[in-house]
Formats: sequence, C-alpha cells, structure tokens
Amino acid sequence: MSYDSIVLASASLRRSQLLTQIGVRHQSLATDLDENPLPGEGPADYVQRLARDKALAALAALGGGHTDRPVLAADTTVALHGRIYGKPAGEHECVAMLMALGGRRHEVMTAIALAAGANLRTALNVSRVTFRALDEQECRRYWATGEPAGKAGAYAVQGLAAVFIARIEGSFSCVMGLPLFETAALLDAAGVRRWQAVA
Repeated sequence: MSYDSIVLASASLRRSQLLTQIGVRHQSLATDLDENPLPGEGPADYVQRLARDKALAALAALGGGHTDRPVLAADTTVALHGRIYGKPAGEHECVAMLMALGGRRHEVMTAIALAAGANLRTALNVSRVTFRALDEQECRRYWATGEPAGKAGAYAVQGLAAVFIARIEGSFSCVMGLPLFETAALLDAAGVRRWQAVA
C-alpha cells in the first residue's frame, strides 16, 4: 500500500516546514497531552513515550484508528547530565535553563512515531549541541524576544539562538524537532510518497 499524504500530530510550524522540505504532503492536527515526565523517567524514554502517545491521541481524534492516512508524531527534549529541560514556564526558568546549558555540551533527543494501519513504528535521534558561555543579561534579552517560549531547552536552533551554538554533532533537523533521516526511513517503510510538490 502507498500513501500520498499523512497526518502530522503537531501544531509545530517548524515540523510542518521540515516535512514540506522533503516533499511530504500533510495535514496538521494538534494533540493536547500532559507532557510532564513520569517519576524516574529518563530523557530517551520520556520523548519516545510522548511521541507514541501523540500518535495514538491523533488516531483517536480521527476516529479510533479508522483513517486512510498514516499519522506521524514527534517529541523533542533537551537533556543535560540526564536531566530533562522542557519548555520554560517563564523568564526565570528560561534564564536558569540557558545558564545551565551555557559553556556545556548537552543532548537533544527527538523521537518519532508513525502509525500506519495496525503498525506503530518508532525511531530516536540523539544529537549533541555545545553552547558558548552565556551571561544572565543576554539570556534575559533572549527571553524578551519571545522565541524561547514553548521551546524545549528554552531555545530555537533555527532562530536567534544560533549565536549561542558553538558546535552541533549529529542532525540539525533533530535539533529543530524532526530528524529527517529517521523520518524518511519510517515513511519509506510505510509506503508514504515524498519529494512531491507540496502546496
């Protein structure tokens, strides 16, 4: 079986743009889940669980799994020494996160899940990002731009925070929120067409 389009279980503009980049036709469908880690849950288990849960939630919203298109979901987190850095609740938390990441190398983990028919396939990419040293005033100025809100680790690699990044080891698209190598492999295995013209 082959598919001309998918459902993206996300309201993320950057994930939509990344799918468009590789010519995958899609419709976005936001999911609303509790994104708090479970007690004792590590970063890799956390993002993989959320990606699966988002895919299943989108399937349920589409009619309990009765959909003629595969559903793709993803989740991204930033981790430093095993600690999960999610989306900042406000300026104080944003500054604390950025100051902790400053001058250090951290991990960015993005898990993807693709539900096609009765199959649910998953993949995980772990990339590493090194920040230069940051100062508190610069972090506050960055928060004032509005960019860190809603971003794992309180930064967007494709935006203003690019000036913080000394080095990336791994996948740039993973750090953006959708690792395209792994995504394409899952889509290919499910028979989803890519390199299409996307309006």
